[in-house]
Amino acid sequence: MTKKFYVTTAIDYVNAEPHIGHAFEKVLADALVRWHKLKGKEVFFLTGVDENAQKNVQAAEKAKIPVKEFIDKNAKLFLDLCKGLNISYDKFIRTTAKEHTKVVQEILKKIIDKEDIYKGYYEGDYCTGCESYITEKDLVDGKCPEHNKKPEHIREEAYFFRLSKYKKDLIKFVEKYVVPKAKKNEILSRLKGELRDVCISRKGSDWGIDFPGDKDFKVWVWIDALINYISGAKEKWPADVHVVGKGINWFHSVIWPALLMSAGYELPDKLLVHGYLNIKGKKISKSLGNTINPLELVKKYPVDSIRYSLLRCSVFEDSDFSEEVLITRNNNELANNLGNLVSRVASLVEKYGVEKSENKLIKKLELKEIEKLIEDFKFDKALNTIFAFIDVCNEYVQSKKIWVTKDKKALYELKESILKIAELLSPFIPESAEKIKKQFSAKKIKKKEILFKKI
Repeated sequence: MTKKFYVTTAIDYVNAEPHIGHAFEKVLADALVRWHKLKGKEVFFLTGVDENAQKNVQAAEKAKIPVKEFIDKNAKLFLDLCKGLNISYDKFIRTTAKEHTKVVQEILKKIIDKEDIYKGYYEGDYCTGCESYITEKDLVDGKCPEHNKKPEHIREEAYFFRLSKYKKDLIKFVEKYVVPKAKKNEILSRLKGELRDVCISRKGSDWGIDFPGDKDFKVWVWIDALINYISGAKEKWPADVHVVGKGINWFHSVIWPALLMSAGYELPDKLLVHGYLNIKGKKISKSLGNTINPLELVKKYPVDSIRYSLLRCSVFEDSDFSEEVLITRNNNELANNLGNLVSRVASLVEKYGVEKSENKLIKKLELKEIEKLIEDFKFDKALNTIFAFIDVCNEYVQSKKIWVTKDKKALYELKESILKIAELLSPFIPESAEKIKKQFSAKKIKKKEILFKKI
């Protein structure tokens, strides 16, 4: 039986156009998905948009556009981004879909039946950007660290979920669920402190999903958003990997599993928490106005150059990213190293042909190491190791002086090694890898146009 593998990204707010952080997350998840397909697994990949947030309503009001029209327009931009980045998703979920609403209410009813929801009053600081209450100890200079804005103080009647009831189970679960270790430890230290019940309803809004049995309330958007992983995948649940940014670690590592425990669902296997992209050390964010528009990048540069430059960023730490970084990586690594190898070897094989022999060169490829790094989500390091082998192949051409010796056996080793490189790079730069594969699998290998043009 083929092993199933289910991967999700976070769903994005459609209150503004996509930024480069969205592109980074989608490319990360896509590389993971393509790798597991390569391993023969039956993969399901879910991405999409969060349309029920108050942020979307406020942004639509500000733009003086009806909410539905505003959301449709921006949701299309996220679909365009997926297409432009060659993201191989199976389903793109929109949380205004009737099917999603139905599943949210069904799951909440199960939690209500479990007596894990009760009514009370909530008073506290609310950050509209996060769409959640924020405790004083999380504020930096009185502001939300994620959005650099002062929260507003709110007191309202609300429904609460008994999160505190699941404290012990959560501590045990988080131990094996959250990657990397640093992000796991952050959650564990918070869990070991006081864990309060969480407010899961909102009052005074026409937008969103009705709270089961009480039309005066809407379901808090975070509860509704998390449930997309079930409503968008049906029988594919549980997820093997949720891919999310570090800003929403708590929701995914604590609130989400607790809801699942209460509703009696299986738990997801891994939560991959990635770092942020920065510009010259400063966080990229819509509220700070220093965004890179990925839709513009897609028009300007080849898709694989964008994907590669993003996947070279550290997965777990914050990384600097800019157009300069993209250009440097394209020119130095893709064009000079990989492109040069493919071009030289194709040209030499076309002239002199190959003679089948033992491929000793491939023994220098650290295949087990690459596989382990990808399984551990260290894509940047896996690419390092693949490119170290590309360097070895380039050096082999030089040291063997094939243009003089016309060594057909060495050319066979290089041809076979290039095919392996193409296979390993296919999750990262799928279009280019496919071109290399076609070129070097042909009965008659010929030099073709330059694979990566210098920018």
